[in-house]
Amino acid sequence: MSFVSRAGWVRLAVVLAALAALEAACRAGRIDPVAVIAPSQMLRGALRLLASGQYTAHILLTLTNVAIACGLAVIVGFGIGWLLYRMPRLRVAADPLLASYYAVPTFVFYPLFIVLFGLNRWPLVAIGFIFSFVAMAMSTLQGFERVPLALRRTARALRLSPLQEMVHVVLPSCAPYLFTGLKLSIAYSFIGVIAGEFVLSGAGFGFDIAFAYNSFDNSTMYGLMVLLLGFVGGLNMVLHTWERRMYLKRGGR
Repeated sequence: MSFVSRAGWVRLAVVLAALAALEAACRAGRIDPVAVIAPSQMLRGALRLLASGQYTAHILLTLTNVAIACGLAVIVGFGIGWLLYRMPRLRVAADPLLASYYAVPTFVFYPLFIVLFGLNRWPLVAIGFIFSFVAMAMSTLQGFERVPLALRRTARALRLSPLQEMVHVVLPSCAPYLFTGLKLSIAYSFIGVIAGEFVLSGAGFGFDIAFAYNSFDNSTMYGLMVLLLGFVGGLNMVLHTWERRMYLKRGGR
């Protein structure tokens, strides 16, 4: 069975058509190359950067920071979501804070993180973490709340222990929400870390893109952006495929 739906093929066709139109406009001189270069030049720039290895250390630094921030966000967010589910009064008290959480600009805490952690990678990891863990917590909470009561009663009728009920009943039932939280955590971790590097750091993906932009080096800037989009898009596709296969094993539910 194909894992690409008809809507997916339509989206792919729209993206390819937009890229072809941009390529034609750039080659015809309709767009100033100082602002935007042709997609083919962007791809050549990305391949050149990969071949040269010049930015490998910075790319690995960013990916490591994102992985640490996302891992912490998933673990802490899952724990907070579980606590909010188990403690309704705590949830009532936390609801206003969670509802307005993303209205707070997290980058204002960067000077505080520098004082706490020093001038190293950890302030950026902290920004990525605080930007993403709430999404995982909310998804976990929604997942626990939507476990059918009949499943819980069946687990009790079978005399499953709390751990067995969690592993064999609760987690499989709320898996779609946990996957959503995982994907959001990855996306928000990338946003937090790279945005922090863009304006506050001296190394990493975001810093290299900002430096190339200020140097009018469009080939490098767009090449790095292509690499970033390719990695994030590829990771998202892997997670989507994994999620679809899991659902198909459960009968497509």
